[in-house]
Amino acid sequence: MNDLRYPIGIFQFPEVITAQQVRVWIEDIRLLPRQLAEALSGASEQSLAKSYREKGWTVSQLVHHIADSHMNSYIRFKLALTEDTPTIKPYNEEHWAQLPDCEMPVATSYKMVESLHERWVYLLTSLTEEQLQRAFNHPDSGLMTLEKATALYAWHGKHHLAHIHIALAN
Repeated sequence: MNDLRYPIGIFQFPEVITAQQVRVWIEDIRLLPRQLAEALSGASEQSLAKSYREKGWTVSQLVHHIADSHMNSYIRFKLALTEDTPTIKPYNEEHWAQLPDCEMPVATSYKMVESLHERWVYLLTSLTEEQLQRAFNHPDSGLMTLEKATALYAWHGKHHLAHIHIALAN
């Protein structure tokens, strides 16, 4: 764990994808709300204000970020499924993390993540292999298939969950 920015490593998309691998990623997305609840269980307001590294987000900011990021991703999935390779609008995560709604209790964003992931997993499990190849265009990172986005957001949840564990352990 040399670089606390990437406690589980940098996201890497495998060259060969199997249906089983996609199911594992979907399961990771399904499990995140429960894992987040377990990590946050009994955390004090003081603990929620801790960061995993100097100049890193606090636990509260991380929880709100997960809600913001995964909500954006879910919408991108729906756009890719209903439009022909839409160009999505990126957002400035750093600025979003400074908005007043990020001062709300983490329970608010946790409930969002819990409900959002229930819908997202339902959608993901219904997708065909062909639908997983549908894509959206991200102006900064280029074309992304839903298959790759599933892998990315499975990683993203675990990535920030690791940050939360590190912060709460300090």
